[in-house]
Amino acid sequence: MGVDLRSVKLIVYDCDGVLIDSRRANEAFYNHILGHFGLPPLRPSQLNLVQTAAAPEVIEALFLGTDLTDKAQRYQASLSNDAFTPLIRPEPGARKALLELHKVYRIALVTNRGKSLPGVLAALRLEALFDRVVSGLDVKQPKPHPEGLLIVLDHFSAGPRNALYVGDSDADGVMCRHAGVPFVAYKNEALDAAYHVRNHRALLRLLLPDK
Repeated sequence: MGVDLRSVKLIVYDCDGVLIDSRRANEAFYNHILGHFGLPPLRPSQLNLVQTAAAPEVIEALFLGTDLTDKAQRYQASLSNDAFTPLIRPEPGARKALLELHKVYRIALVTNRGKSLPGVLAALRLEALFDRVVSGLDVKQPKPHPEGLLIVLDHFSAGPRNALYVGDSDADGVMCRHAGVPFVAYKNEALDAAYHVRNHRALLRLLLPDK
């Protein structure tokens, strides 16, 4: 079911899977940590977890049943992401869409990505295109909890129906339902959402139909 787009003043984005293709980088990052502690690499069933969850949650899951969790958490927190950032690619059309939307809307980012986020945004020349950024380090409870999205709404003094959130995972959809914010599902037709878009061109057509 759609919403009245005329009331929307704020577009909030997810990062991984929406603005950037980070699967290779995330896989390499966590495989490095697992290898450091002598454990086998990620299984295919774990790849979705490393794409959507905050780093502490990923480490908890990957090291479950071992006595290495605390050491792995400290290692993850101290590990530089610089070697993995070159593996990240921007989603096609993402920067152009942000530039166009920023002329009309306020733009924010709510993501579970933590300490690596500033470097990623800088490397892809995206950091100046957001009016507010909330990372996994800025909240006590990461997605699917709505804390990050509520922080953004409060920052702009916006009601839930004055915003749209663009994400690609079930965690994004759950967060939006809890916050009352309409959800735009990116490249994921299986998600329950107000709108579904296949790419950033489609997102622009939805939000700037006269362009």
